[in-house]
Amino acid sequence: MAERPGSKTSLEEATRGRAEFSGHGDALGAKGHYDIDDAEAHKDDVLIDASGESAYIEKPDKGTFPDITITLSWDRVEIEKERKGLMAKLFGAKKVIEQPADLDLGCLYELKNGERGCLQAFGDMYGSLDEPPYIHYTGDERTGDTEGIDEQMIINGAKFDEIKRVLFYMYIYQGSPDWRTVLPEIMIDIPGQEDLKMSPHAKKPELVMCAVGMVENVDGGNLKLTNFSEYFPGHQEMDRAYGFGLEWEDGAKD
Repeated sequence: MAERPGSKTSLEEATRGRAEFSGHGDALGAKGHYDIDDAEAHKDDVLIDASGESAYIEKPDKGTFPDITITLSWDRVEIEKERKGLMAKLFGAKKVIEQPADLDLGCLYELKNGERGCLQAFGDMYGSLDEPPYIHYTGDERTGDTEGIDEQMIINGAKFDEIKRVLFYMYIYQGSPDWRTVLPEIMIDIPGQEDLKMSPHAKKPELVMCAVGMVENVDGGNLKLTNFSEYFPGHQEMDRAYGFGLEWEDGAKD
């Protein structure tokens, strides 16, 4: 994925009157969707439990952060959907269905040297802890049937000074485009701090992408963690909203 230049003026003219710009720095895309029901769903979450809230963590006295871990877990669940018309008359008004889904964890990153990129299962982009981008995606779990953590990503805390920002997201790659059928939970673990825990509850099936939160290097090496909980129809829309400027192509996982 190569960095893609763009013209802010031309994009503004092309979308004037049609979309509100995101407000995420110099990003050129439109805002995503914030589900107001999530506020109630997140009432037991800790650290920063509302979209837009941030926490600041000072750089340790010894000079480096411990490794930062982002974990994703989910479970397939059965849901009831209402039958309509003749099917309802023949078989009853309710139908219990199970929708298998493949949920993926990913991130967009920008380093201090200007390098930008993406880590995720699609494209086999796993990164490295010891080489740029100093972030490692540990692998793809396609069913959600395992106990506990299904997928995780690790930031090398000792190399945090080389990193500018990391946007973490999860998306429904395959299966039912309904967050209720997978019950995902994502957690950002910074040792010594309370975790950010978040479970998406968006009810719009076309919004299969959730920008969860961002880790940023600010004020000479301190860490800023922001909860976004913002939903998009795909990678391109999310990228434009946050201004990473990557090129995206359609495809499938092996």
